[in-house]
Amino acid sequence: MIYVYSFLFCGIVCLIAQIILDNTKLTPGHVTSLFVVIGAALDLSGIYDKFVLYCGAGAIIPITSFGHQLVHGAMDTASELGFLGLAYGIFNLTSAGISIAVVMAFILALVFKPKH
Repeated sequence: MIYVYSFLFCGIVCLIAQIILDNTKLTPGHVTSLFVVIGAALDLSGIYDKFVLYCGAGAIIPITSFGHQLVHGAMDTASELGFLGLAYGIFNLTSAGISIAVVMAFILALVFKPKH
């Protein structure tokens, strides 16, 4: 059943994003930023952890998970290290994803040639 929940969660996130893009003048960058903030807000309220529990990877893959990871890492590390733990926790939990994104963007830029 977790596969169904995973599929539905990702599908609903994509559906909401498409509705926003179709009915507003927001750009994909605006929607992406909005979803990161929504993921962070859901993590602060404790709701996103329940999504991860019930939906598994379906809640970890979308962009909302990036906001969840930012806040989750910051709050966990802040409880251990205090105020300086906020910045350390953000980079500690999300550094792998950011590094992969940068490396893959570089490799794809070498492989594919942009249109002139």
